[in-house]
Amino acid sequence: MHQYLFWLGDFPIRSYGIVISLAIVLATGVGYFLVKKEGRGYEKHIADMGIYCGVAGLLGARLWDVFFFDWDYYSQHLTELMNVWQGGMAVQGGIVLGVLTGVIYCKKHKLDTIFMMDVLAPAIILGQALGRCANLLNGDAFGAPTGGAFGLLYPSTTLAYHTYGPQPLWPAEVWEGQLDFVIFALLLIFRSFDHARGQCFALYVFLYSAARFGLEYFRGDYTEKVLAGFTSAQMTSVVAMTLAALAFLAAGAYAHRKKQEKPLPPIIEATSRKKKAER
Repeated sequence: MHQYLFWLGDFPIRSYGIVISLAIVLATGVGYFLVKKEGRGYEKHIADMGIYCGVAGLLGARLWDVFFFDWDYYSQHLTELMNVWQGGMAVQGGIVLGVLTGVIYCKKHKLDTIFMMDVLAPAIILGQALGRCANLLNGDAFGAPTGGAFGLLYPSTTLAYHTYGPQPLWPAEVWEGQLDFVIFALLLIFRSFDHARGQCFALYVFLYSAARFGLEYFRGDYTEKVLAGFTSAQMTSVVAMTLAALAFLAAGAYAHRKKQEKPLPPIIEATSRKKKAER
């Protein structure tokens, strides 16, 4: 586990930055493949979307953490607002601002927004999975002490070590990254079957939120309870899961209704009218 790969004079090249950049590039590449496979010509927009949404996701993740989790500290240390290597990137904030940026881009360029959200959902979760690899290398998004002789031991330069010292910690960020890879595969499998518009993205939100809710019990970086014994990330997950489940069901019901209302082919319709006339 190396936070610093090498130095250029006094400037450190950090593992965190390299892996986060790799996550954006690979997620964009997978998105390009998935969109191009659909044959609608939208793939020419993917590189630009990858840049805009990637930067917006990083900004949203940082600001979400600063304002919702650490404002008491950063309000007194404004010069450290963008020191992401100190830890402090909330994935949920990254998803919100990144997706919002993608929606705005689609609207501006007159792309089918729901279609793009569905197709790109697997690419988004792949980027999140690689992002958790970056967290591990940086020693943030860490777990709570295991209370035993097993767990992850972090270097003395990491936030995890500064928080808990040489105690073994639950591998919370590792488990989340692994679950994200599982969700990536499940979304690809789901897309191979007939489904309604919007359901793939709704499923992505639901599955990730469910995984995040459970893993919060092992996290050690933000343990403050805000409501009913839940952390703020758990409360966000509950809201997201509820909205995603409702959206999934509503999309399915809407698609079924439209299918039922679909007009009969001319030959069948003419035959139907003829039978009614004979009666």
